[in-house]
Amino acid sequence: MTFASSQSVKAILGPTNTGKTHFAIERMLAHPTGMIGLPLRLLAREVYARVVERVGEQAVALVTGEERIVPPKPRYWVATVEAMPMDIHVDCVAVDEIQTATDFDRGHIFTDRILKARGFHETLLLGSGTMASVIRKLLPHAEIIERPRFSQLMYAGSKKISRQPSRSAIVAFSARQVYAIAELIRRERGGAAVVMGALSPRTRNAQVELYQNGDVDFLVATDAIGMGLNLDIHHVAFADDMKFDGRQSRPLTPAEMGQIAGRAGRHKRNGTFGVTGGTDAFDEELVVQLETHDFEPIKVLQWRNSVLDFSSIDRLRSSLERTPDDKTLTRVPIATDQLALEFLSRNEAGGLARGHEAVKLLWECCQTPDYQGISPAAHGEIVTRIFSDLRQNGSVNADWIAEQVRFCDNAEGDIETLSHRIKQIRTWTFVANRKNWLADPSHWREKTREIEDRLSDALHERLTQRFVDRRTSVLLRHLKDKRMVSPEINERGEVRLEGHLLGTLEGFRFTLARMDGELDAKGTRSAADQVVAPEIRNRADRLAGAPNEEFVLATDGRLRWRGDLVAELVEGDSLYRPRILILADESLTGTDLERVQDRLGLWLRHHVNTTLEQVMALEAPADLEGPARGIAFQLFEHLGLLPRGQVSDDVKNLDQDVRGKMRKLGIKFGAYHIYVPLSLKPAPRELALILFALKNGGVRQPGVTDIPHIVLSGRTSFLVDPEVDPRLYEIAGFKVAGKRAVRIDILERLADIIRPLIAIDPTRFQGEPPAGAAEGNGFRVTVEMTSLLGCSGEDFASILTSLGYRVRRTPKAAAPAPVAEIGAEAPALEAVLDDNAAALDAPAEDVPVAEVAAEPVLDATPTAEEGVIDEAKASETAAPAEPEFDEIWFPGGRRHNDNNHNGRKPGNRRPEAAEGGEAKPEGRGRPDRSRPKGPRRPEGEVANARPQGRPANTRPRNDERPRPEKVERPERRPQREERKVAFDPDSPFAALAALRGKSE
Repeated sequence: MTFASSQSVKAILGPTNTGKTHFAIERMLAHPTGMIGLPLRLLAREVYARVVERVGEQAVALVTGEERIVPPKPRYWVATVEAMPMDIHVDCVAVDEIQTATDFDRGHIFTDRILKARGFHETLLLGSGTMASVIRKLLPHAEIIERPRFSQLMYAGSKKISRQPSRSAIVAFSARQVYAIAELIRRERGGAAVVMGALSPRTRNAQVELYQNGDVDFLVATDAIGMGLNLDIHHVAFADDMKFDGRQSRPLTPAEMGQIAGRAGRHKRNGTFGVTGGTDAFDEELVVQLETHDFEPIKVLQWRNSVLDFSSIDRLRSSLERTPDDKTLTRVPIATDQLALEFLSRNEAGGLARGHEAVKLLWECCQTPDYQGISPAAHGEIVTRIFSDLRQNGSVNADWIAEQVRFCDNAEGDIETLSHRIKQIRTWTFVANRKNWLADPSHWREKTREIEDRLSDALHERLTQRFVDRRTSVLLRHLKDKRMVSPEINERGEVRLEGHLLGTLEGFRFTLARMDGELDAKGTRSAADQVVAPEIRNRADRLAGAPNEEFVLATDGRLRWRGDLVAELVEGDSLYRPRILILADESLTGTDLERVQDRLGLWLRHHVNTTLEQVMALEAPADLEGPARGIAFQLFEHLGLLPRGQVSDDVKNLDQDVRGKMRKLGIKFGAYHIYVPLSLKPAPRELALILFALKNGGVRQPGVTDIPHIVLSGRTSFLVDPEVDPRLYEIAGFKVAGKRAVRIDILERLADIIRPLIAIDPTRFQGEPPAGAAEGNGFRVTVEMTSLLGCSGEDFASILTSLGYRVRRTPKAAAPAPVAEIGAEAPALEAVLDDNAAALDAPAEDVPVAEVAAEPVLDATPTAEEGVIDEAKASETAAPAEPEFDEIWFPGGRRHNDNNHNGRKPGNRRPEAAEGGEAKPEGRGRPDRSRPKGPRRPEGEVANARPQGRPANTRPRNDERPRPEKVERPERRPQREERKVAFDPDSPFAALAALRGKSE
């Protein structure tokens, strides 16, 4: 590069969209050799690609801070302004965006190129019109050529971010703002590309491509787009008008706003600009400046001495602090490289910088960029290590740089993590591209470049995943280009466009896969309608001619055709005639809708008439009259199932001939219900449940969808749900009995088992009584009964109780103990127990006094023939145990006795027990004053323990009983060793029995 006469210098000035860069490239290629310096690595890449297309790859070199592509004999050089090789002589030199000379960080380098970079035949300085006056002062003989803008730029005012027009760039000045805006646009408008200076060129190129090819219609960027990026932008919206310039937050200057806003409109197409995101609207003066590109001229450029003294560190520092002679130039504030120099001069590295070459090398190391934005001390440590290795070993330590590179070689993580790793690898990419800094520079250039590319691709993927809805981007392109392939519907009803799911068509309704924004939903539906509307019409035609087998009514009251939901039932005018609500989009209208309605209505009437055929026949049977006809109609109204109690009087008046006619109609007279057996099958009951629910609370109430599954399972009884309407169980064919619901036909079978048992008198029955038979017209629960109902214990007892049966519980007689097992102290213990007999005779709380059974009497006196007493066995005998009870059930309200089935009243039966209620145990409530005074004893118990006493199964009449005052207490109370097992374990008698066992 040479210092040519000023007559060869041309300043091509003007606003954006004037074709300055294109003009410079054409002029450079018109010369045999040339060089162009650009403000961004991304822009340098773009220009390099354009020049390669024109002259070939072997003729073009690319040199940036982190990239170096230099063929053997290049004729043209494309570089960033900082990386321009100043020692190469070419015919044409161009420097782009020279207004960057005002920047505090990089401005002095642009100023140096303005003053010193020259071509043999031509030098082009490209920039804003605001540079005209300063160029005239610094280069008075330079030719200034002003170029007008190709299109107009107009102010469009303020709009919300979600209301920005398509092909808009929204500008913010922090990564946090950029990400927040991009996230909002993804939700509202489908997605946005992101462009920031912190992104690697590869990532920015990929993001720009997303925008340029139409995958997204929005670009969210920092002021990086103001530096020569050629984008198809129609509108620029400022989401902020404050910028942090590395030192402070300050308002954007009108010239900076003009540089950014000028990216709207390309070539001959006009552009607009405005504000958004809460930014105040521009005042009229600023609008006029931006529309006319009339800004305050630049008066001062940043400058730093480039003729440096490398004889020592102190002289280098002094030469850097030199002030300019021209008032148009001002000394730049201390930059990053000077801060690094100050740091190295104060540590051990300063001692290694002795001599011209060492100090020059030190300054080269200090110019390593701080891509990571870390503290000056941390950056100084990195520079110190690089310089120390170069001075002591001749190259940077391979193990150390390998460790630094390995730390960056990880493509996992979120956007912030990957962005940080890219900044780190850029440092080592810069080091790898320095001459003679590494022992194997080619390897490390490839290695760092490969890692940066991989991280850049991963970052692009994360940005796209987070800020771009691929389905919406494809949809936007489809709406713009009608030549694209139309959406398709697969066999599952999925509507897809180029593999992306738009929604699902079920029956006659189209459901969007997702609606993140208003325009997204509208666009998706608009695109899908191309195939959805014709398909809905075709489905309506097929349904109108479909056979009955293709329709199904589900337990939730919804109608399905070939598995697709097409309608649901709603309450109608009558129980058996519900209305049909067609579930369809607006695409199903007119004649098609009427045909669907008629076909579904016809099927529903057929389904009800056939499924409930026998029930429907009871509405007006011709053979029945009077009460029989009324009973049949009530069965019709109650869906084939009627509790017998509701019509008991009418049933009593029916003669056998009428009952025979009713049986021919399928009616069965059960003990608890009158019903139509064929209607108890699962299908009729499910339909009956739906029809009943439509009239009584709706099909969405609890139990409507659950009970049919229980019916299908074949269970004969189950626990009831308190949240379910009990009427639903009845309609489903179950009776709520106690805690459980029991199938009514099973109840009838249970009644058939019990009926013969309570008609038997075991004392007069010839032969072996059947299982379950009991005295006094009662019965015992058998395995056959519990197996039939699928329950036992308390659950089965609750069912019998709810059916009107009452239980008598009597302790079972214990097996007689061997006489030899009675201890020597037994007579004394028995005497104590006899003295407290009242506490022993109280029956259990849930057993009426009148129903306590007789217990056997044992003689507690040992005979002479008894052998030696076994103490261990005696101890076991004394241990208390839970008593066992004999439970006998009787029909409610019916009197019973324990003797000979002669209908005699039990002498001690309480009135309330006789009426079906529970009698109170002795010691609770008021005493029965109608009875004679005297000690109570269980029914059937003998009066005394005399050998000539009455048999245990008989009892004296009231007039034959001895008066209490004439009977001595020891003779009245029986000897009851076996009653010891009934002791309360916490009573003193239980403790006494235990003491007796220990003493033995």
